[in-house]
Amino acid sequence: MRLRPLVAALATVLAGVLASASGATAAPAGPQPIIGGDTVSSAPWAAAVFSNGSFTCSGSVISADWVLTAKHCVSGSMSVRIGSVHRSSGGVTRTVAATYSRYDLALMRLSSPVSAPPVTLANSNPPVGSTNTIYGWGQTCYRGCSASSQLKTASVRVTSTNVTDAYGGQAIRSTEISGNAWRGDSGGPQFYDGQQVGVASTADGVSIQNYGSVAYNRAWITSTAGV
Repeated sequence: MRLRPLVAALATVLAGVLASASGATAAPAGPQPIIGGDTVSSAPWAAAVFSNGSFTCSGSVISADWVLTAKHCVSGSMSVRIGSVHRSSGGVTRTVAATYSRYDLALMRLSSPVSAPPVTLANSNPPVGSTNTIYGWGQTCYRGCSASSQLKTASVRVTSTNVTDAYGGQAIRSTEISGNAWRGDSGGPQFYDGQQVGVASTADGVSIQNYGSVAYNRAWITSTAGV
């Protein structure tokens, strides 16, 4: 997946979108602390997202027929692996029949239903200062690492709900507690109080990430996917 330049002007200039790619945009040098975090042993709602057969992003199952990911992840022929914490094995695979996008969120309609339990989508943003959880198969260091073969998770702290994602939609900004998002984590979920509140959009590769707000796009999700 080719990286797209960051569209919105942010208070802190971020390195770019989080899709997995062979190329890289500039980011702060030095040790980079999902980078950090822990591996996950079970996440039946998790979706590894592939473009033209190559892993590119993370996502989440929101119903039997729909996966939620990031708009900048969508390119070429799309498919997903669902219900496995290993992005290259297990679970079930589906091709994507159609995609719909708004700001940096994308809804992918699957070619046939899956039985995986869906996430619960939030109707409001998490409180500033709250501890949230992020998930993804992204790179485990700033440079020289491939995407993680096993799903990872990390805790983050919300610092603002008044920033923008890569396409100008409302986003949730957080800083790392136990780890942070990086390339390949794009489209992956952010959870608060058991509900998905965000979709990974941009990050600086050091400690800051912006996740597109689910609540801000909730009516569109319902009108498109019926969820």
